[in-house]
Amino acid sequence: MAPGKRQSGPTIRDVARECGVSIATVSTVLNNAPLARYISATTKQNITRAAKLLGYRPNLLARSLQSMHSQTVGLMVSDILDPYCVPILRGIESALFQSPYMPILTDFQNDRSRFERSLEMLLEHRVEGILLVANWLFVDVNLLVDLESRNIATVIIGRQLKSTTTSSVIVDNEAGAYAALEHLYSLGHRRIGFIGGPPTLGDTAERWRGVQSFAKSHKLTVETKLRADLPESALPLSSFDAGCRIVEDWLKRKRQFTAVMAFDDLTALGVVRGLKRAGISVPGQCSVIGFDDVMPAAVSTPRLTTIRQPMESMGATSVHLLLDALKALAEKQVAQAEHRVLPAELVVRESTAANTAANTAI
Repeated sequence: MAPGKRQSGPTIRDVARECGVSIATVSTVLNNAPLARYISATTKQNITRAAKLLGYRPNLLARSLQSMHSQTVGLMVSDILDPYCVPILRGIESALFQSPYMPILTDFQNDRSRFERSLEMLLEHRVEGILLVANWLFVDVNLLVDLESRNIATVIIGRQLKSTTTSSVIVDNEAGAYAALEHLYSLGHRRIGFIGGPPTLGDTAERWRGVQSFAKSHKLTVETKLRADLPESALPLSSFDAGCRIVEDWLKRKRQFTAVMAFDDLTALGVVRGLKRAGISVPGQCSVIGFDDVMPAAVSTPRLTTIRQPMESMGATSVHLLLDALKALAEKQVAQAEHRVLPAELVVRESTAANTAANTAI
C-alpha cells in the first residue's frame, strides 16, 4: 500500500468477483430490487454469504438517494433535560433499533422558534416521519397540518390532537389522578391540597377531571383555598421551585391540610422540600403523592409515592404506530391516525402514610 493512502473496505466489485457474477446482480440481490425475484435462490445465498464474509456493507446513503427514501425519522424532544423525556427516548431508541430507520434527534427546549427551525431542518433532510415528545410545549397545530400535506407520518407522545392523520400516545391521566386521590382517601386523608399543571397543558384538565370524579363519588370536599396551578414556564424543572413556593404560601396563610397531591413528581419533590423547611415531616405530618415516576422519585428522601406513566412503553408504542403509518404510505394508502391511551399505575413508596392524630391538620 502506498504511503499515505488509506485502505478502503470491501466493495461491491469484490463481492461480484467472489461469486462469479456481475456487479448488477450483486446490487439487485443486496438491495432486494424487483428483478431479484428472477435470480435463483442459490445465487442469492452465495451473494449474501460472500458479502457477510468479506464484511461488505451497502452504501445506505447512495441507496436512499436512488430510492428517494432517506431511511430516517425526526425525533423532536421538547426538553432533553426533562426527566420525563429520558425513558421515552430509551423506548423509542430500543424499538427503532429493530427497524431500518435511523433517528435524527433535535431538542427544541420548549421554544417555539426553535421548534419551527428544528422542523424545517428535519424536512430539509428528507425525514420520512416525525416522532414528537411534547410534554410541556404548546404544540402549533398549523405546523403539524403542514406535515400532513407533505405525507410525513407523525406521532406525538404526551399529547393528543384532534387529527385524522397525526397519531398519539398518552397515559390515562384521568384514571391516574383518580387512583392518586383514592390512595390518599384510603389512608384517611380528607383535607387535601391539590397542585395542578399550567392551564394550557391538556394533562392539567384531564387529571383534574379524575380528582373531581373521585371527589363527587365519595362526597369529598375539594377546598378552593387548597388548590393552585403551576405557573406557565418554558422550563419543566421549574415545577420543583413552584411546588415549594405554593406549599410555603399555604403554610404562611394557615391553610390546614394533611396531604398534597401534586401535578408531577418534580412538583411533589418541591412540596416535600417546602414542608421540610417548615419543620413538617413527610409522611409523619403530611403525605405527598406525585405523578410520572421519573427516576428521582425512587431515590428521594423519603422515596416518593406516585402514579407511574409507562414511559418506555409509550416510546416503543409510538415507533410501532409510526412504522405502520410509513408502511401504509409506501403502499400508497392513507395513513389513518391511531390514538393509544396506556394505563397508569399507582406506586406506593414512603411519602404517604395513614392520617393519624399527629397530622389531623397542619
